[in-house]
Amino acid sequence: RASRTMEEGRVFNFGAGPAPLPESVIRDAQKSLLNFRSSGRSIMELSHRSKVFEDVLETAEKDLRSLLSIPSNYKVLFMQGGGTGQFAAVPLNLAASSDVCDYAVTGSWSQKAFAEAKKYCQPRMVCNGQSNGKYTRIPDLSGWELHPEARYLYYCSNETVDGVQFQDLPTQFPNVNLIADMSSDFLSRPVDVAKHAIIYAGAQKNSGIAGLTIVIVRDDLLNQAQAITPTVMNYKIFADNKSLYHTPPTFSIYMAGLVFRWTLDQGGLEAIKKISEERSNRFYSIIDQSNGFYRGTVEKEFRSKMNITLRLKDEATEATFLAATREKGIVEIAGHRSVGGIRISLYNAVPEEGIRTLIDLMQHFPQK
Repeated sequence: RASRTMEEGRVFNFGAGPAPLPESVIRDAQKSLLNFRSSGRSIMELSHRSKVFEDVLETAEKDLRSLLSIPSNYKVLFMQGGGTGQFAAVPLNLAASSDVCDYAVTGSWSQKAFAEAKKYCQPRMVCNGQSNGKYTRIPDLSGWELHPEARYLYYCSNETVDGVQFQDLPTQFPNVNLIADMSSDFLSRPVDVAKHAIIYAGAQKNSGIAGLTIVIVRDDLLNQAQAITPTVMNYKIFADNKSLYHTPPTFSIYMAGLVFRWTLDQGGLEAIKKISEERSNRFYSIIDQSNGFYRGTVEKEFRSKMNITLRLKDEATEATFLAATREKGIVEIAGHRSVGGIRISLYNAVPEEGIRTLIDLMQHFPQK
């Protein structure tokens, strides 16, 4: 018998972003599309200056602060431009063009952040996780050589393309402004915000839909932007105007607010972390017990709980496997175009039915 999901014409989406949304969130959003809260307008038609939308914005921020226990001396900014926009925004807001800034390069996205920063500051690579053209590990933190005058230390907590994740965040360096790109594991586990200067994330993984970038910034860093910083990237302008300097991505903010509330209803980030660990362990157990049929691409202690990357014996076998997943209603598990292979993204809203379907297929596929 076909699953309820497939009966409704939906598939099991294991995409790396945009990622699946909770079904209940989609249904709530559906109700808002014609007449939101008796306003006579769709949520997508509301003025960002209206009281109705201000309530949406304030509630979203309140729930995010609750989820992450964000201290009062941090601002929450709802911006645009994605993580790629923040590659420029971080050095523009925190450093002068002559300032040294430290970067931990552990995958494709931190490498791109490092390259972008060269336009706006003097970035240094404190570690490089690449070996033979691939990112498979995080160099031991004891070997990181931080510059004594660096304006900040930048890292990416989870590399979506390569499947490399910091299991313990690098928060032990004293007197360092720690900057984290958490785009692909945001809201998957508790985080000590107070040990960071800035945390940012694109919403399209675990916190909503594309078009919104969430920036959490300590307020003593808000008045340091370079003169060339574009207004739409200036943290202080966004903070002073409560993210309403110009028209924000109103529908994306609304969707993020629904996902924040859903995440709280699941028990918050401690509960989400347990689910994430249990799910990823199920997949890694299959890989580790497959006698080499499935081969993980990352050293075990750095394997991501969000993005499981693997290879099969050859590309032809991988193509057959991908075809088999499509027959089961499973989509978006091909690896990133830059690395190939298979990538299974386990974001919070992937339904358990989809997890079981893919695990069953992986268990039986080697015998076919």
